[in-house]
Amino acid sequence: MADTMKAAVMHAVGDLRIDELPKPEVTSPDEALIRVDAVGICGSDVHWLFDGHIGDLGVEEPLVLGHEAAGTVVTVGDDVTRLQPGDRVAIEPGYTCRKCRYCKRGLYNLCPDVVFMATPPVDGAFCEFVTWPANFLFKLPEHVTTEEGAMIEPLSVGLWAAKRAGVQPGDVVAILGAGPIGLTTMQAAAAHGATTLVITDVVPSRLEFAAKLGATRIIHPLQEDVVEIVRELTDGEGADVCFECSGLGDVVPQAIALTRRGGMVQFVGMGPSTIDQFPIWDFISKELNAGGLFRYANCYPVGVALIAAGRVDVKSLITHHFSLNETAEAMEFVHNHKDQVIKAVIHP
Repeated sequence: MADTMKAAVMHAVGDLRIDELPKPEVTSPDEALIRVDAVGICGSDVHWLFDGHIGDLGVEEPLVLGHEAAGTVVTVGDDVTRLQPGDRVAIEPGYTCRKCRYCKRGLYNLCPDVVFMATPPVDGAFCEFVTWPANFLFKLPEHVTTEEGAMIEPLSVGLWAAKRAGVQPGDVVAILGAGPIGLTTMQAAAAHGATTLVITDVVPSRLEFAAKLGATRIIHPLQEDVVEIVRELTDGEGADVCFECSGLGDVVPQAIALTRRGGMVQFVGMGPSTIDQFPIWDFISKELNAGGLFRYANCYPVGVALIAAGRVDVKSLITHHFSLNETAEAMEFVHNHKDQVIKAVIHP
């Protein structure tokens, strides 16, 4: 077997090349070597490549991007007993120390020592093989594809958002932004029992997807009054939970305005813009709750189960496919055609 592999490596802003890198090997008894079969292109990958940074963190050395991954087990370490070669697995892209106060409380997404794929300086999965701790690999049922396995990562964000927001059966929820995260959050809210699902976006094709996935009401915010429509649907009360998935600072006042008294505003999207005006009086007088969100914890088993049971649909969100050699073209396409792409997948 060859001792090198192909990988899509970011060398500088806008500069992504297919390089030959050393093929990884299992060096720890709790690891497995995975042949990567499918990797979704996340908005963060696009930001890294074309902006060079996210927040205060920048790409300073060559970096393999991609963290929404699934593949097939090739070899396992001596201590790995629940996986064997040939198993297809979803790869949870962040592993933690498992010792700190956050890990011990089950909030390992807040671990200060997390190792997360495609976050500098950790390489990601736009490559042919990766090694990863077996505790963060999740076996896929026979009828669940590796493409769906790769989509468990964005689904986990939605599941964590719904859990953090405390969605209850019968709730009215509003989702601002119908990108991949907004669409998975909508489905996660439905899985938690929400019965009225209102979703907004400025891209008509994304609203069409939302309607097919069960949205009660789709709204183009430049053509209709989002707050007024939500109030009409709720006899003037407002949504029980609002998920802000756009990452746009100027949408925050809208989220607060359309949420009922005592309701929950769950921030999910993380974009480049800041909040110029926060309507603090409205927030306080309505006694609203607000929640931040950073990745997810213990959501992969739930995601596997929901997909296997047909309770959520992630397969239809995959609109475009590319080979590893086409990764640069794929990133350009996703960056420039947001009106056409929901989720593009690389197939190493």
